[in-house]
Amino acid sequence: MAKSKHSEPEVTIELAREHGLIDEEYEKIREYLGRTPTFTELGVYSVMWSEHCSYKNSVAVLKTLPKSGKNLLVGAGEENAGLVDIGDGLACAFKIESHNHPSAVEPYQGAATGVGGIHRDIFTMGARPVAALNSLRFGSMSEPRVRYLLDGVVRGIADYGNSFGVPTVGGEIYFDKSYEGNPLVNAMSVGIVKHEDTASAVADGVGNPVLIVGASTGRDGIHGATFASEEISEKSEAKRPSVQVGDPFTEKLLLEATLEALKTGAIVGIQDMGAAGISCSSSEMSAKTGVGMHVDLDKVPLREADMSAYEILLSESQERMLIVAHKGREQEVMDVFAKWDLNAVVIGEVTDTGRVVYLRDGKVKADMPADSLVLGGGAPVYIRETSKPEYLEKTGSTDISSYVDVADVQETMLALLQSPNIASKRWVYEQYDYMVRTNTVTGPGPSDAGVVRIKDSKKALAVTTDCNGRYVYLNPRKGGQIAVAEAARNIVCAGGKPMAITNCLNFGNPYKPEVYWTFKEAVGGMGDACEVFETPVTGGNVSFYNENPRGAIFPTPVIGMLGLIEDCEKHTTPAGFQTAGDDIIYVGASRSGIDGTEYLSFLHDLTAGDAPDLDMEFERALQQTVLRAIHEGLVSSAHDLSDGGLAISLIEKTIFSGIGANVRLDLPGQNVVEQLFSEAQSGILLSVSPERREELTSLFREADIPAYHLGVVEGDRLIIEDFADIPVETLRSIYEGVVPDAVSGNAAAATPV
Repeated sequence: MAKSKHSEPEVTIELAREHGLIDEEYEKIREYLGRTPTFTELGVYSVMWSEHCSYKNSVAVLKTLPKSGKNLLVGAGEENAGLVDIGDGLACAFKIESHNHPSAVEPYQGAATGVGGIHRDIFTMGARPVAALNSLRFGSMSEPRVRYLLDGVVRGIADYGNSFGVPTVGGEIYFDKSYEGNPLVNAMSVGIVKHEDTASAVADGVGNPVLIVGASTGRDGIHGATFASEEISEKSEAKRPSVQVGDPFTEKLLLEATLEALKTGAIVGIQDMGAAGISCSSSEMSAKTGVGMHVDLDKVPLREADMSAYEILLSESQERMLIVAHKGREQEVMDVFAKWDLNAVVIGEVTDTGRVVYLRDGKVKADMPADSLVLGGGAPVYIRETSKPEYLEKTGSTDISSYVDVADVQETMLALLQSPNIASKRWVYEQYDYMVRTNTVTGPGPSDAGVVRIKDSKKALAVTTDCNGRYVYLNPRKGGQIAVAEAARNIVCAGGKPMAITNCLNFGNPYKPEVYWTFKEAVGGMGDACEVFETPVTGGNVSFYNENPRGAIFPTPVIGMLGLIEDCEKHTTPAGFQTAGDDIIYVGASRSGIDGTEYLSFLHDLTAGDAPDLDMEFERALQQTVLRAIHEGLVSSAHDLSDGGLAISLIEKTIFSGIGANVRLDLPGQNVVEQLFSEAQSGILLSVSPERREELTSLFREADIPAYHLGVVEGDRLIIEDFADIPVETLRSIYEGVVPDAVSGNAAAATPV
């Protein structure tokens, strides 16, 4: 008897293990089906039950996060992205996701397709993307491979984003040895939509046609989801075909066609084809509304001949969507996509069986209960064993008291300015088009948050990404709290009110008890802070297995925060000083402790102590008072204190403005090193005109927030009592030169120790 055109191997427990399934999961699949799965079914279950798609090791913990708020229009995880009411009949869709593993293997395409995928999540909501951000982590730039990864990732983000036509208005980059073999590439997109134009990922209506639209399907990205659910090793290079290939010009056409097609009213539901491709979008849309789908894979437009059902279903080819249209109106949808020169083909229909059935060569290749595949349905849910990491005993008991004295404060400041974590990232962000669409008010660089004007409105959005993995490493719960608190502080310093967060949780192998304990603690800390700052979680992404044979990354729960500025005219100008003669005011907590600082890490090769101090209630009061001062027009400039402490914030304010400052250390109780280099939280530098200084400081007195007059904006030098007297131009030269020199491999001093 002749073999079928696409013959399949016999499915065994060994083959299931090769697909990343454990024995219990394989038996569960057999139980759901009442038989041994076909090879195609095994492939679908393996990707849908991977950590990347099912969140099987994280969902129980994620459910503890605060997810409700008066401005949320959809619940966390209900749609492709979070949706927040911003008034005037408008909503903001926003989300952040990781593309870490693909970027480690093929940095250019890994980063590019990360950008493309997150934008699709936004416009499948019916929203037009208006801003992009990113959060990146790399090892030491003294390593040639790190420089290769950095170059590829930045070019991938730039080429895709610039071609797609959405401004990259903010982000962050950190360098640390812990990310040496496992870079982090987290991409965020923000979009605007009218309430009545929002779309949903549903598959209502038995008999309604199912269409695949956009690019053709190839073999790229097959098993990308499972690749993202295992540790990186020497074998990862062999998995280069698992990395998707992006086309930003096709995505631009897909954006315009999608938004136009949604306006026809002919679309019931729509979902992006990201991880796990057709298998994911069809099963999730079906399970969401309790229906089924009958899909004929012979009708899927292919760009490679002779693809099997397994390959078509698991392909993660980019720039594709799955649409359910109203029966009889599918031609309207097809005509719109044809106008934009894109595929739009009916490949199936909605059924009442609750099962997803896939045909190839006219034969059924897979027939599975839709809800058995998805998160919240039959996908497994685990609560892993936890154990407090042993290293915390060592880091917490390390004596750092000998580091609070320095022989030369000025020399120390100049040395710390050479940390690539502190120095200018202009080399990166100038590769991004951050002014396209002409709505960018404040872009990357000299600002705490990006600000984007909403056209035909007085409003603006303030957006940021933030996390210091070192803090989370030293104290996971407090580190999680600080990530949210500092993101909110960034929004406030731009003049915005924090509204909600999305998150990208980057951790190691969840099967390791110490990693899972850290994950639970960090998520708990995030939840604590979200409650205090009234910033509910709208959704996000978990990325486990971020480790390699050398070890795990610093636990890095990146926060993407959305803020609203009701009147764009009242946003805070970029963080530099604005006017010579202004008074410099420090508001906030005392500068005490050097635990976990960039000062210790970069200058002394020491990651030790606790995470910096944080009183969340005090922080909330500080932010509310600063925001009130900004809205009342009392503040000329605002800049929060973070990496490098007061010294670096002062340096940055002089560099960003080109104006010097004469400062005295008038903060009570601490020595010079702590005052200048502590990263204790809840500190903000303000500048104010002399005529309004008393009005400003009295506002803080009423709120019981300490305010200290540190000095005056003047001249062309930064003078700090007898400790430092440095020309602003000298500071600028160092600040701007570190990263370009390190990228070129010419500056060993500009790499972290």
